[in-house]
Amino acid sequence: MNWCETTITSKRKQIYHNAFITDFKITDKNVAGIVVAGRARWKIENENNNTLKTKGYHLKHNFGHGKNHLSSLLATLNILAFLLHSFLTFCDDAYRLIRATLPTRKTFFQDIRALMRYHCFPSWAVMMDFMMRGLEIGPYEAK
Repeated sequence: MNWCETTITSKRKQIYHNAFITDFKITDKNVAGIVVAGRARWKIENENNNTLKTKGYHLKHNFGHGKNHLSSLLATLNILAFLLHSFLTFCDDAYRLIRATLPTRKTFFQDIRALMRYHCFPSWAVMMDFMMRGLEIGPYEAK
């Protein structure tokens, strides 16, 4: 294992400090790239964890109820939901349009929860179509 450390200062004050461990051989030629990659990975992990904790997935919630492996199962289901929603962002135009129209992810989840409480949609596409009609977006945009 190899490691490198980086410190960023501004006006003689430290604004960032971190160390990165890698199995790559660190040289003068690749150290900057390793630090950039390490910072990017750290940023991605931070943003994902923040989303899972504060944007409707409730990952910080105590899943210690039950016996044996319930907490692991519930955390895994949360992460799978996040993965599915991330996938839909790239692959489902209706989902992407509705999410862009609603102010927050929490609003989207609350709308889905309310709709599914009172109506059984035959498919995801039908529910997305219903939401676009109600929001007057996409093919149903008011002119």
